[in-house]
This record gives sequence, structure tokens and C-alpha cells, in this order.
Amino acid sequence: MALPSPFLSPPSKPPNPEPAKPEEQEEEEEDDYLSMTFTDTTPLSSFSAARKKESLTQSLKRKQRESEVRAHPKSRRELAEEEARKREEALATSTLDPQSKGFKMMAKLGYKAGRALGKPGEANGDGGGGGGGGGGSGLLEPVAVEMREGRAGIGADAEKKRKFREEMEARVEAEKRVKVEEGEFRERRRLEREERRREGLIRGAQAVAERLDEEEEGTGEDGGPGESAREVVGGKKRTTKPLSKINVLWRGAVKQRELAERDKRMRYDLHQSLSRLPTYEDPDEDQEDRVALGKKDTEEVDRDLDGEDDELNEFEALDSVEKLQKLVQYLRERWHYCFWCKYRYGDSGMDGCPGIAEDDHD
Repeated sequence: MALPSPFLSPPSKPPNPEPAKPEEQEEEEEDDYLSMTFTDTTPLSSFSAARKKESLTQSLKRKQRESEVRAHPKSRRELAEEEARKREEALATSTLDPQSKGFKMMAKLGYKAGRALGKPGEANGDGGGGGGGGGGSGLLEPVAVEMREGRAGIGADAEKKRKFREEMEARVEAEKRVKVEEGEFRERRRLEREERRREGLIRGAQAVAERLDEEEEGTGEDGGPGESAREVVGGKKRTTKPLSKINVLWRGAVKQRELAERDKRMRYDLHQSLSRLPTYEDPDEDQEDRVALGKKDTEEVDRDLDGEDDELNEFEALDSVEKLQKLVQYLRERWHYCFWCKYRYGDSGMDGCPGIAEDDHD
């Protein structure tokens, strides 16, 4: 019995194929990654494609420019300027960008843009009082980056600022003090000028009072020649009247004059022989010679000059204004002389004198 050959006529109906399983269908639908082609869209590939389209001239120019850039590297100054420019651009960028990671982290911690850091009403940062609107009074932005240009350690700049602030405050205080001192200096100089002027007036009034007193003593109470308080010795007048008997109003001037004369005489005697010294006892000199030379009178005056004078010390302790007033009053009452008019009147009425004060004679 002959078997049917498969190469002979096919059967009238093909056998029903078995339905494919779902797993086999998924495998057939998957792409074959080994046979897939990918389009290279990277910038390098685009740059390479652009370079392929360059002409020969363009390629040569580009290579020439690149070689020039490589042949001329940037200097330190240019690099520093570029670095500074990039740093300034970065620092100028707001740190409160909602898209930044730092802002997102702060937002998760409860921070909101526009509010100060810290708890509501809590002083923070600059130490001010509580801020309004539920925010603190601290920083409104994170601490800015501050580039250090020097080699000083941390806190050195703050110390410099503190010293500079103290120097400025000291300078301001010094300027204020100088202004005050200038006013005080002017006032002090004015008072000193007034004091020197009054001292000169006192010396003038003392000279007038002494002269009038000597004139009266030289004339005598009965109008005849009297005993003068000075004698001419060696061409100079020396006081023979003890200082205690001289009016205290001008006793100080007489004492100063006698002290100056004694010092001058002592300097002169140092250049002379021993026989010219006041303490030398010459056996050939009699009493008249000693009186003629003024040795006795000089010794008496010297003893008065070296002694204590409580009355004079009390008068010298007075204010210059009070001393001048006493002298002016004495001249008016004793001699009917107005120190401001520079005139001696005939009687105590002193008709024509405007007054006792200096301001009355303006």
C-alpha cells in the first residue's frame, strides 16, 4: 500500500493551527534592539556633522583661530578678572530662587520668602526688637558670601572695623573737645589780658600814691622841708624808711624794687675786692664814712626785706580788682586825686569827676 507523499497535491483544508499563546505574542511584538538604528543627537555629533559640512577654507580658518588661541594663553590678570566677573555674577544671583535646592530645604523647614529668619517676635541677627507681620527682626536673606582678599584670620576684619570705629569716635570727640577748648582758650586769654591790664593799673596807682606820699613827707606838715623816705647814695635813691612804716597799698612795689636793687648790688660786689663787700669792717672808716656809703641803711633795709610781713601777705592775697579799688579809693580820699581822670582836685568834692569807676569815664 502506497503512502501519500507530502509533495503531492496538498490537502483540501489545512489543518487548524493551534492558537498562539499570549507570551509568544508579546515576544513577537517586542523590538529587536540588535537591529535598531539610533540617531545621534548629541552636541558633539552635531558639531562633527557641522564640521563635515565645512569647506576647506573654513576649516583652515577655524584651525588658525584655534591655534592662535592656544598660542596666546590668558594672563594672570585676565584670568583673575574673568574669575572675579564670574564670582560677581554668581553672588548677584538671588539665593531665594524657588527652584534652588537650598530654598526648597528652607521651605520644608517652614521658611517663607519675605519673612525674617527666626521665631515670630524674636530678636535675631542685628539684635533689634520684634518685627511685625509674624516675622522676626533678623536677616531677610541668608548670610551673603563675603570674599576675603587678605591673609588675615577670621575676625581680623571685624577687629579692624572696631578699631576704625573707635578711632572715628575718638576723632569726633577730639574735635568737639577742641571746639570747647578753643572757646575756653579764648575766654582764658581774655581773662589773662584783663588781669595783666589790671596789674599794670595797680603798679601805676601805687607809683602815684608813693609819689604823693613822698612829696608830703619832703615838704613837711608845716610847709617846710621834711624828712624824705629816700636818700641819694652813689647817684641812686635808696629807701631809708623801714618797710613796716610804708603804706601797705604800695609796700609790695617798694619791696620788689629794693630786692631788685639788692640783687644787682650783690652781683656788682662779687666782681669787686673784699673791701667793697657790705660785711667788711674797715678800721679806717668812721661813722660818717659808713653813713655816706650807706652801709648802715642798707643793712637795715636788708633785714626788712628778709623778714615776714603778715600785713603785706594779706594784701597781696587779695584779688587784683579789689586791690585796684582800694588804691583808687585811697587816692580819692587822701589826695583828692582821680586815677581815671589823671587829675588832682582842690577839694574832696572833686567837681567835674564823673565817678569812681572806670566805666564812668568812657
